[in-house]
Amino acid sequence: MAAMYDSKRAINGTYGEVWLEGELVREATGLKADIALEFIDVPMCGDLAKHQKVSGMSGNGSITMTKVNSRMAIKLSDMLKKGKTPTFTIISKLADPDAYGAERVVLKNCQFSTLTLADWTSGQVGSITQNFTFTDWDYLDIIEPQ
Repeated sequence: MAAMYDSKRAINGTYGEVWLEGELVREATGLKADIALEFIDVPMCGDLAKHQKVSGMSGNGSITMTKVNSRMAIKLSDMLKKGKTPTFTIISKLADPDAYGAERVVLKNCQFSTLTLADWTSGQVGSITQNFTFTDWDYLDIIEPQ
């Protein structure tokens, strides 16, 4: 018989936090970070199956924020105009009080791939999504299975 889980232990994203260069991004409403794996084919005699081996990876993510300030313009604009490559550290934290623990992951060498200069619609609360790439990560805290 399969073990049941306690539904109140499901993590609610409401308790998520985004830290950009050590500063809490209070207006953040979401964060996503993925690793995309790249493969090369590995032929095997006598086998028609397509075997593969990991040959590379790339980290991609996005932060969604309610538009309340010019945070990203301040962080990126001047450096970009000077021809410099802005690089950041982002920490994602998810810590629901009902959960078995908290999960924190640090994303390293983050580079934002867009800078939204203006994006608004009359009668709607402003929101921006900043896409980024990253090259490394570490889990600072993990939630252990119970």
